[in-house]
Amino acid sequence: MKIKGQTVIVDAFKGYSRRDFVKYFFAGSALTLSALNKLNASIYQSITSLNERYIEDESPDGVYWDALSKHFLFQDGLIMMNNGTVGPMPKPVFHTLMKYFRVQVTNPFDVYAFIPRKIEEVRTKLAEFINASPDEVVITRNTTEGMNFVANGLDLEEGDEVLLSSMEHPGGTHPWRLKEKRFGIVIKEVPIGLPPKSVDEIVSAFEKAITPRTKIISISHTVFISGLIAPLKELSQMTHEKDVLVLADSAHGIGMLDLDMKRLGIDFFASSPYKWLGAPTGVGLLYVRKEVQDRLWPTIASSGWNRYNNARKFETLSQRADALTIALGEAIDFQNAIGRERIERRIKTLAGYLKRELKKIPGVKLHTSEDPYLSGGLTAFSVEDIDPEKIVNYVREKYNIVVRTIGNKIQGTYGVRVSTHVYVSLKHIDMLLEGIRHLVKNKK
Repeated sequence: MKIKGQTVIVDAFKGYSRRDFVKYFFAGSALTLSALNKLNASIYQSITSLNERYIEDESPDGVYWDALSKHFLFQDGLIMMNNGTVGPMPKPVFHTLMKYFRVQVTNPFDVYAFIPRKIEEVRTKLAEFINASPDEVVITRNTTEGMNFVANGLDLEEGDEVLLSSMEHPGGTHPWRLKEKRFGIVIKEVPIGLPPKSVDEIVSAFEKAITPRTKIISISHTVFISGLIAPLKELSQMTHEKDVLVLADSAHGIGMLDLDMKRLGIDFFASSPYKWLGAPTGVGLLYVRKEVQDRLWPTIASSGWNRYNNARKFETLSQRADALTIALGEAIDFQNAIGRERIERRIKTLAGYLKRELKKIPGVKLHTSEDPYLSGGLTAFSVEDIDPEKIVNYVREKYNIVVRTIGNKIQGTYGVRVSTHVYVSLKHIDMLLEGIRHLVKNKK
């Protein structure tokens, strides 16, 4: 097949299943770099056209979102409602990933002569995406790495205190547990309700736990167990009056929420763009506020760690899989084309619908707040006398819907967690609800 222009490229892929598409890329007839660029351009043109036609359409469902969902490479019939673990890549991100892996294969010279400039372009995009300076952005591999960079890099003495919530991910607790074992710091756990009733309930609980030895609060911004969105802005305002730092584990935040580091006011923020932003697995974000950078040591050191006077000193990691980082830039472009505000609004609207309908089902207990300020695209719940794993297995077998179990029985957090990203529809949610109603009606 000869590729002569954009029309030919688009026509060539009409009717392709995801399996066919992937097979095409890894077969000997892989597209040229120029063709990949044109293919991406055609997708962005389609999004621009949709934006122009539906500029005033705030409907949570309909033609606009159905059309956008087709820009994801799902297997036929798969309904992915667990991107809170790993999310799918939009087509342009996949194209860019393949393009730059091919650069390394065909012209390794560009890996060190040209690609470093592209990485800095991505850093700038990433900084703009979260309203920060490029000098405050560290490109990591995932949230856990960012959390470790902060825990390892802070000078803490024996007896210094770190406050954690009762809902932290292992990637947010174990960096501090390691430091506790090595240096004798003190970890204090602050209980959080399931769900909490208000912002004040959370902020007050942490404020009461602070002592003169408290140095940092390390808290999940997007709580993987319950779907809580922690009130970082209010926490930061409270802690900075007491000279206490705030580190946010926001593994799910980027791509789900319209983030603004300046508004949140936090010191450190770690996230995983491969969950909700659509980036490839293996690339992450760490934000380090300029005013606190001199309080953090690099964890990994190579040339430059002692010369940079900005967040790049935390990123002297030598050679990396650059294609992943450049594809991160494409994921940012894709979301920007739709609009961060619009994406957050749709995600929360879908989650709100799911929660309202779940409450109507006998025996359902919501683990997630109904307040849109304290919740986002993760909804967790349990059903009386029905094992969460039974729900997960049933809806996968019946509808090809992917959700997951979360939490544990001892702490009373065991349940089902559902992700409602932009490619999910009200029809998909209704199918999930139908499955849960069936199990409730037929439980023994």
